[in-house]
Amino acid sequence: MVQAILRLPAVKAESGASRSTIYLRIQQGLWPKPVRLGPRSVGGPAGEVAAINAARIAGKSDDEIRELVVKLEAARKTAGKAL
Repeated sequence: MVQAILRLPAVKAESGASRSTIYLRIQQGLWPKPVRLGPRSVGGPAGEVAAINAARIAGKSDDEIRELVVKLEAARKTAGKAL
């Protein structure tokens, strides 16, 4: 399964949220934590960005989105074991 990792400008464009809003949502548990790409760079998996956007569009509550974030971050760990 090939999945792109989006850098912050692409995440902002996809979500319509500003940098500060994205990082606030990360602190609130409403957005998945970024993936480290190097010592000074991070990105967000495209599938996770799409899943959060779909949940927002569907009108999911903040609690439902927090549950989704937990599931998405847990799926990273299981995907890493397959490699």
